[in-house]
Amino acid sequence: MEFLSIPHLLIILIIVLIFFGGRRIPDVMRGLGEGIRSFKEGMQGTQPAQPTNPPANPPAAPPAATPTPTEEKK
Repeated sequence: MEFLSIPHLLIILIIVLIFFGGRRIPDVMRGLGEGIRSFKEGMQGTQPAQPTNPPANPPAAPPAATPTPTEEKK
């Protein structure tokens, strides 16, 4: 007995498209994949890989915006 056949999967896909729209689906799937990966790592008792070497030249902070002088109203 099949639990989910192709027509069932198509109906689910259409419902997901209606709720999330085509542009947000990759973000939702990426978040789902990261959640599953994190869950598997937690079940195995391993820590996620941490970068061993920090970047040599961190990006510079953007310059602070300076307020422009305004004329006083009389």
